[in-house]
Amino acid sequence: MGPPSREAWAQRLSAFRASPSAFMAGPEGEDLGRDLLSDLRSEKLNEQTKVSLLALSLEYPAQLWPDAPAAEAAASSLLDTLVLLPPRPSALRKPLLLAATTALVAGGALGPTSGASLRLLPLLLGLASGRDLGRGFGPASEQRPLQATACECLRELESCQPGLLGGCLGLLRGLLGQEGAVGPVQPLSLLLALALRNTLVIQARAGAGLQGLLVAGSSGTGGSPWTWTLAKEGAAHLQPQAPSWLAAEEGECGLAALEPNPEEARELRAAVAQLLDTSYLLAPVAQAQLLWLLGWALRGLRGQLPVLFKTQLVRLLGTAQLTLLHAVLALKAAFGEALFTAQDEDLLLRRLTAAAQHPAVPPPAHLFYLHCLLHFPENCPLGPTGEEAAPLLLGPQLCRGLLPSLLHDPMALLARLHLLCLLCAEDEEKEEKGQGQSPQLYLEDLLAGLRQRAALDGAPRALATLCFQASYLVAQCLAGQPTVMTALTHGLVQLYRDRPVLAPHFVDLLDQVGPELGEPLRVALQQEVVARPGKDEALRWHLQMLAKVADGDAQSGTLSFLQAAAAHCKDWGLQQALLQVCRALLRAGVGGGLADLLQALAWQLEDPDGRDHARLYYVLLAHLATPKLQVALGPSLVAPALPSSLVAENQGFVAALMVQEAPAPIQLSVGPRRAEGPIPVLQLQVEVLEPVYSLELRFRVEGQLYAPLGAVHVPCLCPGRPARPLLLPLQPRRPAPTRLDVRALYTTPTGLTCHAHLPPLPVTFADLFLPFPQPPEGTELGFFEELWDSCLPKGTESRLWCPLGPEGLEALVSRHLEPFVMVAQPPSSYHIAIRLPPDSRLLLRLEAAQADGVPVALRTDDWAVLPLAGDYLRGLSAAA
Repeated sequence: MGPPSREAWAQRLSAFRASPSAFMAGPEGEDLGRDLLSDLRSEKLNEQTKVSLLALSLEYPAQLWPDAPAAEAAASSLLDTLVLLPPRPSALRKPLLLAATTALVAGGALGPTSGASLRLLPLLLGLASGRDLGRGFGPASEQRPLQATACECLRELESCQPGLLGGCLGLLRGLLGQEGAVGPVQPLSLLLALALRNTLVIQARAGAGLQGLLVAGSSGTGGSPWTWTLAKEGAAHLQPQAPSWLAAEEGECGLAALEPNPEEARELRAAVAQLLDTSYLLAPVAQAQLLWLLGWALRGLRGQLPVLFKTQLVRLLGTAQLTLLHAVLALKAAFGEALFTAQDEDLLLRRLTAAAQHPAVPPPAHLFYLHCLLHFPENCPLGPTGEEAAPLLLGPQLCRGLLPSLLHDPMALLARLHLLCLLCAEDEEKEEKGQGQSPQLYLEDLLAGLRQRAALDGAPRALATLCFQASYLVAQCLAGQPTVMTALTHGLVQLYRDRPVLAPHFVDLLDQVGPELGEPLRVALQQEVVARPGKDEALRWHLQMLAKVADGDAQSGTLSFLQAAAAHCKDWGLQQALLQVCRALLRAGVGGGLADLLQALAWQLEDPDGRDHARLYYVLLAHLATPKLQVALGPSLVAPALPSSLVAENQGFVAALMVQEAPAPIQLSVGPRRAEGPIPVLQLQVEVLEPVYSLELRFRVEGQLYAPLGAVHVPCLCPGRPARPLLLPLQPRRPAPTRLDVRALYTTPTGLTCHAHLPPLPVTFADLFLPFPQPPEGTELGFFEELWDSCLPKGTESRLWCPLGPEGLEALVSRHLEPFVMVAQPPSSYHIAIRLPPDSRLLLRLEAAQADGVPVALRTDDWAVLPLAGDYLRGLSAAA
């Protein structure tokens, strides 16, 4: 049987990309890599299809070549295919080089004993130097692209095996000097800078000199240009780092131990000067990378004066490129006053301040300038290393235009507030005469405005979140100023008095702040809560707050509040909140009055689960001393041994106190989708094999893609009785699928409390779909066109082919996309608008449907949505 056709390969690649792991575990997965390598030499496939195959090998090398032998064989086959290409122009040479390099690196096959490595490395070096661009490697028109690609491959190998090109430094210097402005200056420069940086660090750690490595024609390794010994040492100690001046102190890496002789020092200066002289030919991002690499390489070297960078500073101090400005600040952190004068420092601060205030600066650049001001590397900073402080030259006059305002967006407001806090730390309780408010007074007014907005009834959650973020930031920066902490405490208590529904935010804040704010805020909130009547409509929030702040102080007020509140705790949730406060008081060592309250609750509460808990807490309080009680009620997952006579006589009571792990008699599944409401809601179907009481389902999402999910409570479930669907609101921070880890906590008919892990629940991309509000009748097409045009230029547009099943387009849309259809001309044309939380959109045009599929035009304002939408649409026919 011959090789697969282009259509067959398109289907295989589509199936593989839909789920690589599932495809590789299937019957076709074992032969995919072998077929790919074989068909690269087939004359029946055009170059475009072969490029698609090579793109797959670049994206998924670990799946295609999972171990070193497979990667070695794949790299050898790719190199054979490269050699066999005819000398005419071809689009396959560059991807073949990249694929062979990727296979060796990803498969862990790169090394001195690898035959493919010993073939690839000389080939790449020859291509980079222009020696192997004659017969067998295409026409002269491909010379520069192949040289650039070879340099990129060598840079990738050097990044993965630091020190590998240590013996090629002299050769690379010679090539850079020969190429000038007509060759691939940028890839050569970056390759030389990376190899130089790695070699300097590794030689310094080894206590060796440069050994003539910088001299052209001298490898320093016995004639071989590949320094495998250095690569082995570098792989063990030198890890790649992103450009940042915050880790500049870590960047020396013991370079002071490297003492080059006068000849080596002269060659090193010449190499650095050569790279700097050609840096103006590079793109801004490449220039920044080059400057960071050189600064990182020379920092700490004895005798290497930073004056080499002075001519570059004259050109870069006035740059408008953010990447180059970042590189300048990195050099300033590396060399300080040895390179930057006080006038240079003042100029940089004024530039950053003016740019951060400019109204035409886009929000990301605005935040970048503020970040640079907050972490500005000063020549002579005061205070201990690592302590946050505003730059000395950045006074209130210069920052007057950087003060935060309620009109700023949240990220900019917090960044400006951070800067204001640093200014307040320097000018504690000091007002400028005749110059208006002091920074501290301005700060208090701003916080008051934030609290006032958060206290409004029905205010968006984002306003409350911003208020508490600002309060946390002030508490972190100004914890040593009692005046600020007192005003902040009073303001937060007033905010709780106005809007108790913010109790969860207060609980989170108390968990995060230090004792300077946490202790006085806890006491003030406890006093505020117990002063409220026990039948307040916000009783649930008062109990939640009291469970956090209650302790042994103010026992009488707390117990009186609980006694008054008990009469109004009718439902299960309020009773559990009341018992949580009792539990907190137990752990705090509260005695007499609490025992009377627990006895009353054991008879008074309507829910049997609540009465049992109250009775259990009373038994514990009566029979355990305070230290043992604190251990028993602590958060440990392992039940402690309780040395009590009661427990010693009745081991069954110990089991009753413990939460038992048991096989789950619960089956949980995802029900039909609910495409309605402001947020996506997962509809859950639950079935039980035996009676279950007080069921609590807890959900956890890995990573930061989703906000934390609340628990779902069910009072009682019995087998054979239909249960109402459970609704789980989702709050994605990015529109992406995920898996929910599920734990169940429940009570059995015998009275034991058990917990169990349930199978994870998938949240698919389609579960996040929400419809747009329906426009007035007759305006649907215009509304859709407005949405379509608004996606660009911020977003992106794509086109793809959506296969159709035997039922056709109309049935597919009706089954999967009906709630989102904005304009329909069945059976061949549909305009579909989908809202993706938190603030993305996905628009589809399905037009001119054919028997086997339909072309889809797709637009979205979020680039990350594009691959997810493509996978979803390609999988619709299979789902049908």
